[in-house]
Amino acid sequence: MTPLAFIVSLPVRAYRLIFSPWVGFNCRYQPTCSAYAMEALEKHGAIKGTWLAARRIGRCHPWGGDGYDPVPESKRERDDP
Repeated sequence: MTPLAFIVSLPVRAYRLIFSPWVGFNCRYQPTCSAYAMEALEKHGAIKGTWLAARRIGRCHPWGGDGYDPVPESKRERDDP
């Protein structure tokens, strides 16, 4: 994870530590939004990872979808043999 992505991930880490146990584990998607955000930041860096996480959180509403929704692969992962 890049240093900037690590800094951006701090609020997600705080949410997972402080608020997630109070909210409960009733997420519509697999992996959960916070796990998705951490993985997106790790794979794609701060800017694109934040964008992917924001899009995912935007889809999490009563009329949204559910089920398995993985983080897309980065170009680097697709190009590696």
